[in-house]
Order: sequence, then C-alpha cells, then structure tokens
Amino acid sequence: MPAGFVPGRFGARPLVGGRNRNPFRPSDAEVRANLAGEASADAALALHEADEVAVEREAPPRDLTAAAFFDVDNTMVQGASIIHFARGLAARKYLKTSDLVDFAWKQVKFRVSGKENSDDVASGREKALAFIAGRSTAELAQLGEEIYDEIIVDKIWPGTRALAQMHLDAGQQVWLVTATPVELAQVIAKRLGLTGALGTVAESEDGKFTGRLVGDILHGAGKAHAVRSLAIREGLNLKRCTAYSDSYNDAPMLSLVGTSVAINPDSDLRELAKNRGWEIRDFRTARKAAKIGVPTALALGAAGGAVAAVLTRRREHPLAS
Repeated sequence: MPAGFVPGRFGARPLVGGRNRNPFRPSDAEVRANLAGEASADAALALHEADEVAVEREAPPRDLTAAAFFDVDNTMVQGASIIHFARGLAARKYLKTSDLVDFAWKQVKFRVSGKENSDDVASGREKALAFIAGRSTAELAQLGEEIYDEIIVDKIWPGTRALAQMHLDAGQQVWLVTATPVELAQVIAKRLGLTGALGTVAESEDGKFTGRLVGDILHGAGKAHAVRSLAIREGLNLKRCTAYSDSYNDAPMLSLVGTSVAINPDSDLRELAKNRGWEIRDFRTARKAAKIGVPTALALGAAGGAVAAVLTRRREHPLAS
C-alpha cells in the first residue's frame, strides 16, 4: 500500500550499509524490511496486551491456529487512511493545506500507476518524521481516536467489515497490516473490535518520538515478515490463515498464507489473482463481487470445528472516498 505518513513506536535503528557488502548477505533494504516486520509484531502484541488488560474479553479465541490479515487502505478503509488522518490534522492546524494537497497528490499518482514512487515515499517519510519528532506517543494515539470518530468511521467498507466479522465469529484472530503508523492502525482495529494491528513503527524514548523509524515503512516484504513474525509468536499455522488486500504490492503477504483474497484489486493484483485462482471481491460498485477460485474464505472455521458464518449477500452502496 502507499506509504506517506509513517510513525510508530519502540525500538532502535539497525546499523546497515557499506560499499563492499557481501553479496550473500541480505541487502540494506531487506534488513530494514525485516527489522520493520519484527518491530511491528512486537508493537502489535504490546498494544494488544495493553488493550486486553483495559478491556475484559468475553471469551478467548476458539480456533487458535488460524487468523486473518487485512490490509487497510482501499481494503478495509475507502481511500487512504493517512489522507483521512491528514485532513483531521489540517483541521486542527497541525498541517498546512499545502501539505495536505501534497499527500493527496502522491496518493492519486499511486492509485493511477499502481506502483510506489521511491522519491514520493522518501519525501513522505521525511515530512512525517519531522512532524512527529518530539511529540508524545500518547498525543498521536489521542489524535487517532478523535479523527477516526470524525472521519474514518464513515469510510469503512461494509463488505470487508463483514468478512472480518466472519473470521471473528469463527473464533479466529483478525489483524490489520498496514504502512500506517501502528498507533493509528491500532485505533482502527480497536474501533472495529479486531484483535490488533501491525503497522509502521517509529522509535520513541521516554514516551516521545525521536523522529527515526525502526527499520523502514511497513510495506511489501516488510508486511510479509511482520505476519510471519506474529504467526511464530502466536502459534499460528499460516496455511490455515487468510490475507486480504487491494494492492499488487502486497503479493508477498498474500503469497504467505493458505487463502488469499483480492479486495477491490488494482489491475496487477486482479491479474495475479486470476492466474493463481485467488478469490476476488469488489465492493466499489453495486454489482455483486466477482469470485474466482474455490471460495474457501466463505466457509472458514470448518477445519477448526467452528461454525461457519453466513454472509448476507446484498448490494453494497459505499460512501465516496
């Protein structure tokens, strides 16, 4: 998914680099992606555990080895969550209108091309880190709560939300996986009643952001590594897990699990899904979602002994992004 605003929490930066790198060792980019994934899994579980203490759960998951992983932008949320967040920040005078326009323009370019521009990613990362440097992690989380209630709550895709609920009803964990800051992603997960969120993590000391990332933005291979790391910690069987995304950039994560579903896919992901027999569900139009391959995601829980949830087949009328 596109990554514009990328703060998170915890950790320290890796020491990578060197002109004469051993060709048999991981590249700098791979090291950063792996570190981002590990940090995201650590932060996700820490936030989840804190939430578990604050909110008493009705019952533990019944299906302990299966889980679902949902991308956020254009998969769970209509449009880019970071744009919605930036709108809220601009309304509070945290950002200039020119910054909001810049964020939006980069998102438009990404949606049109379907590919991330490295210069745009670097520029967005630097602006985001400059914005949060010195601010408290609690302040960012509070802003996330307010802006979710004002803007993002009305941008949730009902069809994708129903799929997430299906997994919850089957007793499975449900995690968001996104380049969005982990604090903001956790707000969305909590509001939707999901297990938690894997997001981009930024370094913090004494409750304040240092302005440095832990690893890199959580996207591409980083998302796959975060899911794998979480699966190891939680004892999940990835062959029994399901992943959902709209973007070809998330092919590494989609390829990692037993069941992959393309939600509102870009052209490249649609083609990949057709070639691999993955399900395709499109909530952007009033027509019924197209489905390709065996619809295993609609009968989850059977292998684990849980009762499969029945989704209501109805026409979707999503709000405009």
